Amino acid sequence: MCGRYASFREDQALADEFAIATVADDVRLLPPSWNVAPTDGVRMVVERADKETGEITRQLRVARWGLVPSWAKDPSVGARMINARVESVAEKSAFSRPFAARRALLPADGYYEWKKPEPGALTRTKQPFYLHPADDDLVALAGLYEFWKDPTKSDDDPDRWLVSATVITRPASEEHAHIHDRQPLMLRRDAWDAWLDPSAGADEARRLLEAPAPRLIATPVSTLVSSVRNNGPQLLEPVDPEETLL
Repeated sequence: MCGRYASFREDQALADEFAIATVADDVRLLPPSWNVAPTDGVRMVVERADKETGEITRQLRVARWGLVPSWAKDPSVGARMINARVESVAEKSAFSRPFAARRALLPADGYYEWKKPEPGALTRTKQPFYLHPADDDLVALAGLYEFWKDPTKSDDDPDRWLVSATVITRPASEEHAHIHDRQPLMLRRDAWDAWLDPSAGADEARRLLEAPAPRLIATPVSTLVSSVRNNGPQLLEPVDPEETLL
């Protein structure tokens, strides 16, 4: 699964990287994070019609991590839908509609996974790893987004709509499968346009699910990242796994 990631790049840097035409106001209120967790607000890149002109533009927006289907009775279900498996994303009822029409890219600087102790190890503590590009480039996590209308709020309430998102996961690469058996689906730059295109349907999107992942390196980091209360660049500092798990 993908349950934590880092996203600390400045908004303008992301706008330049993804050729963003519009940055939503609430994006600028979202602070950088070295420990993005489920139900947090996250930045996402989408292509949608501009509210004023109706023209399809590339936008940087905020969504809550954990997809809430439009038919959900309440938003608590989103905490269980932070990930969508690539093997079933096109068929599962919660994800099939957004997969066909509401795809997003979630900019990240890297993500975390926890490796279980080897059999017979003296510790039960999992070792966290930070997986990231060696050249400090960003990664684009393939995601979906959805709109949920709060039935308890009036139509003129600006908070009546909740925008939420999920990260698609795939089997881990051979190189990193020893850490965890799943990893987020990360799309290379040459696939961004096709993935975001709202006119492309499920069949076109399905072909991108097998796209090769960018090369990542795995850096062992402190168990501080295991708590959502900890945040900051110190979470990325390499550690000696033998020392951190003592």
